[in-house]
Amino acid sequence: MAITSVAEPPPSSAAYSVEEGALRALWNLLNACGGEIPFEFIRHVKHVGFNVASQDSDAVHFPTPLKEQDATLAIKALEACATAAIADLRYGSEVQGSRDIAVDLDRASCFLMSAYLTTIDGMGKAHPLVKSKVPDTDLNQAQSILYRRLSANLYETKNPGEYYHIHGSLDATKTLEMIGLPAFNPKMIDYRTCINTIENAVKEFTSAELDEMNVQNEQAGIPALTWDQFLATPHGSALSQLPPLSVTETETSTPPAPFDHTDTLSGPRHALRGIKVIEMCRVIAGPTIGRSLAAHGATVLKVTSPNLPDVPFFQVDVNTGKHTTSLDLRNESDRAILDDLLADADVLVDGYRPGALARLGYGQEALTRLAESRSRGFVYVAEDCFGGTDEPGSATEWAGRRGWQQIADCVTGVAWAQGKFMGLNEPVVPPFPMSDYGTGALGCVAAMSALYRRAKYGGSYVCRTSLCQYDIFVMKLGLLPAAEQERLRKEHNPDFFELRHSDSVDEVGRRALTSMKRTAPHLFDEELMHAEWSVGFDGVVAWPKEAIAIGGLRVGHVRPARPNGFDKPSWLGWEESEGEQVTDSDGEQTEDSEEEI
Repeated sequence: MAITSVAEPPPSSAAYSVEEGALRALWNLLNACGGEIPFEFIRHVKHVGFNVASQDSDAVHFPTPLKEQDATLAIKALEACATAAIADLRYGSEVQGSRDIAVDLDRASCFLMSAYLTTIDGMGKAHPLVKSKVPDTDLNQAQSILYRRLSANLYETKNPGEYYHIHGSLDATKTLEMIGLPAFNPKMIDYRTCINTIENAVKEFTSAELDEMNVQNEQAGIPALTWDQFLATPHGSALSQLPPLSVTETETSTPPAPFDHTDTLSGPRHALRGIKVIEMCRVIAGPTIGRSLAAHGATVLKVTSPNLPDVPFFQVDVNTGKHTTSLDLRNESDRAILDDLLADADVLVDGYRPGALARLGYGQEALTRLAESRSRGFVYVAEDCFGGTDEPGSATEWAGRRGWQQIADCVTGVAWAQGKFMGLNEPVVPPFPMSDYGTGALGCVAAMSALYRRAKYGGSYVCRTSLCQYDIFVMKLGLLPAAEQERLRKEHNPDFFELRHSDSVDEVGRRALTSMKRTAPHLFDEELMHAEWSVGFDGVVAWPKEAIAIGGLRVGHVRPARPNGFDKPSWLGWEESEGEQVTDSDGEQTEDSEEEI
């Protein structure tokens, strides 16, 4: 296994090298983040190396023109630098020996399609029997009924060559009725018939008309723009000037809150052990922030409402490492429980539309007041679709709009880039929720930046990132070279390139996965997965191993995923399993033992 240091980039090669692209992306990320990142994080960049297990590891794996692997490797490298800096502050820079950092190329690729690799008892998200293992949180049948599911899809409008992504979110009724269709239609069971029926309804409207209807009905939806068109909008122009993440101090009265350095565990230790995180998110991007913090030892409690829907299978993936509980914040007794939990918490992760939690009394202002009353700072981390919240003026006009991964990919030009790569003059949403995972990784870095500053300087902080900001970072890296795009077109299955704008993200993902099992079979090796019995799912859950290793530190989860709402709302009595992995001073990853827990 070759490990190449960031400080000594390899010579350029004729074939495209993801490793070399990751090195360039890391410097771009550091420059883009600027002062949002503590200098102590940047000092560790010289220790970063990339694990290249084979020539196949250094290749582009996904059928896309976007530098998704490069971008993710760069973000994961910065996450590792943050972890190393926190460990130095907490344990001392010499306590654990070397802080050499290794970022694994294959594991980073697995991270980008984690939901498609995660299994219960060997059954993946598309397995017909997996529903028997996963509680049904699809309360509005927006996922289980194909017709309703396709209300979240990309369609051509009344104007030929103009495309709009409607999005029924986790309900679908309002969006379908908005375009003149019934909320339910039992006769609609054929994939192509559903698409044609919905597209014909969408074609009754222009993109401008659809956008006005979406705003009036408070639905997610957006025109599919090219990169240049996005930058020409007030929102795109303003957002492109912002860093991929932001960390802002909200009060300065609370003193430093040092990390506990009295940890008596033997062997390598997690950098964030003892940090308490309340996660209030659904689907993928926001929960990935919590999952990433849990991999560094944070105690992450995911709080969801029993009355709000969620995508069932995604919980098997993004709930890794956490406890989960249900609270109804319209109920005073449940609000009192959350208040008690927050009183001891360090971080709140908010993945809802901007302002939603604030209207319930749990926004950044309320958390700042809590911090001042207890004389210990609070870190509020917000992830959303469009970004630009808190920016002065009205340039970021879409900041408050609802949105999801596909919406961000369509508005920023990502979908048009994908479509043109496929030989089409139309947009196509790229395979897998890669921008979800990348945004989650950015949110983890932002949270760690704030925790570091709180420990060293005191104060409370608000951290922000968004799906659009991640997509902007990726697009600014440029597309893959023409020769590399041509290689991917020749290498991947022909039926992938038969997809059209209106094919669902499920179909795009299915065909991409089938193709990649042939072109990159090493990514599906069991060695890249960790498997463990889950009491919550009553089966063995297997999920991709973490992509980073840090000398002298433990990285990895100490409990498998469980369903939403599985645990009591408490910080006490949390179980720990043998755990996912540990990193020794040589950067090698080994299985944990009970004595190290």
